[in-house]
Amino acid sequence: MLDSIRWLLPSAVEPTIQDVCISLIILAVGWLLQQFIIKVFIKRLVAFFDKRNKPFEARVLEQFSRSIRFAFLTFVIFLSVSYLFEVWLVVHPSTKNLFWSLMLFFIFKGVADVFTYYIDNPKSFDLLSKNQDHNLLAPFFLRIGKVLVMIFALFTIASLWDFNLNGFLTGIGLTGVAIAFGIRDTLGHVFGGMAVALDNPFQIGDWVATEDNKIEGIIEDINLRSTLIQTGDKGLVYVPNAYFVNRPIYNLTKREKRKCEHYVYVSTNNDEQTLRDACDNVREQIYLHAKTEKDIIFVYIDDFRPTAYRILIRFFVTTNDSGEMMAVRQDILFALKHIFEKAQIEYAQDDSWVHQEIVK
Repeated sequence: MLDSIRWLLPSAVEPTIQDVCISLIILAVGWLLQQFIIKVFIKRLVAFFDKRNKPFEARVLEQFSRSIRFAFLTFVIFLSVSYLFEVWLVVHPSTKNLFWSLMLFFIFKGVADVFTYYIDNPKSFDLLSKNQDHNLLAPFFLRIGKVLVMIFALFTIASLWDFNLNGFLTGIGLTGVAIAFGIRDTLGHVFGGMAVALDNPFQIGDWVATEDNKIEGIIEDINLRSTLIQTGDKGLVYVPNAYFVNRPIYNLTKREKRKCEHYVYVSTNNDEQTLRDACDNVREQIYLHAKTEKDIIFVYIDDFRPTAYRILIRFFVTTNDSGEMMAVRQDILFALKHIFEKAQIEYAQDDSWVHQEIVK
């Protein structure tokens, strides 16, 4: 066995049975330490930071947990093999680069895990920045930051092995120019997403709709290229970010009040003063309702035909909840029915006008 690694470790000593047993003991003790000491200690330290209201420190330590334990196990493995062959591998010219490359890998892996956590849990990042609203730029910067960490890790580890980075960077630059032409549409979506993020028209969890109503739903995620929307009838839809840049977007979640509009068609045989009084009574009932906007209430005859008047009823409900809005609308319609019945108002018999309104 020793002859097979002599090219790598020329000064290695042939291990004895005792050396093998001690080496295995070192491995077993190292595994037990990381599993029952280091892992438990990190969990308790995370709980300590959570109790002290330090979520950032707690999450960073929590995400670094696996990397710390794997780095410790790697050190134990090197220590065990070093004892087995009586060669200190951490500083040996043939193996020190491998050891420090693995250590750097675990460090950068921990940093990348922190970025991944906040990408998957953007609300935690908002609480960290004490921002009550979700910041659309956060997912972009977190994803870009994760990529930069990976690139920096690659170059850092490559530098340990004296890798020629100049030629590599030159090749990357030329290749990048060629790729840029091939993915210009994708880049358009990326910059479109950045434009959307800077304008901040919506957040994850908002209910949005385009002007043409072709897309309507709840924002589930926003990434570099597209936005994920949960629609009511189509499930999950991936919408390119450039699509939002070129179209008006309605953020229905930001509404503080909802408009209710209804038309009633009554006969021209009704007395004019009776209709005026009925409209005033309906307007009063809308005003007295606890959930209606008091400043904008319209109950007027807005059009007529030879046999019918059209009464417009328009008001606003101070809520963004569709169910609550429909309940208020129902209350007003019942009140309208009772008022018209009490005033003995005759409804229009010819429904052709109503049909034209619906078709239009």
